[in-house]
Amino acid sequence: MSRETVLITGGAGFIGGHLVEQLLKKYHVVVLDNLSTGKISNLPSSPHLDFLFGDVSKVSDIDNAFEIYTFTYVFHLAAVASVAASIEKPLETHQINMDGTIHLLNAAKKQADTIQKFVFASSAAVYGSEPTLPKKETSVIAPMTPYGIDKLASESYVIAYSRLFGLKASAARFFNVYGPRQNPDSPYSGVLSILTSCVERVSNGDEKAIFNIYGDGTQVRDFVYVDDIVSGLILLAESDESTSEVFNIASGENHTLLEVIAIYEEIIHQKLPLRFESARSGDIHKSYANITKIKNIGYRSQTTLREGLAKYHAHETSQEVMVLI
Repeated sequence: MSRETVLITGGAGFIGGHLVEQLLKKYHVVVLDNLSTGKISNLPSSPHLDFLFGDVSKVSDIDNAFEIYTFTYVFHLAAVASVAASIEKPLETHQINMDGTIHLLNAAKKQADTIQKFVFASSAAVYGSEPTLPKKETSVIAPMTPYGIDKLASESYVIAYSRLFGLKASAARFFNVYGPRQNPDSPYSGVLSILTSCVERVSNGDEKAIFNIYGDGTQVRDFVYVDDIVSGLILLAESDESTSEVFNIASGENHTLLEVIAIYEEIIHQKLPLRFESARSGDIHKSYANITKIKNIGYRSQTTLREGLAKYHAHETSQEVMVLI
């Protein structure tokens, strides 16, 4: 039986690879990725998976994909995900994060009759430092960086194309995503991937391992396990109620960094060596989500932080064993 075809830009990345795994159970998946941060090793081997080397900032690469395939769903995850990079090189990141979105929308609107949903991966960075919590989709929007500005502008384009051209679309604001295959050495890595790397080093007896805390450790975040992000994305794609709307995808929980460290210490039955550094300029002290809107269309966060950290640790430990073997 023939399968419907799905496009995932940035599909070889951390989140993209997990999304590919889930969608392959039902769809034929096409990944478009320039491998600037993604890895082929993040992708499973499957006769229902096609890989296209390409860059969303190049119209020819996008047009090529849409000439070859007719898509049922498009998931746009490709981006320079580094806030620091967007500050250092705003034009270069804008060409990928903003212009790339427009190029993809222009190609997708030509298949508006067949595309059932275009889902854009946005970020909690659009909210900025405005202190009202938890963050709702209707909260004040005040991005502080070129990265956040480009994500917000891309959201607006996605919803506008949905309303102007009949391209059914949704946008998802991710909070702090973590899980297996997140690269702790990447400049785009989240704090939990760096912490998990330290946990593994400590578990393996590395006496030089140390985890740096910038500030006093009372920073609050909504940490969401990657499987929950994936289930949220698929829900937005397959739900008619999500059309032309923006949604938070998060856990609905909030934890301080010190609480996260304490959970990991319980998991490995060891204390982690910590070093406190000065707080970094521009860091947001508290950020967590209200997820009522996406829960109203059927989303449920299935993974508590404790469960997610245990899974993450178990995966990294198994990978270490595989390397040793």
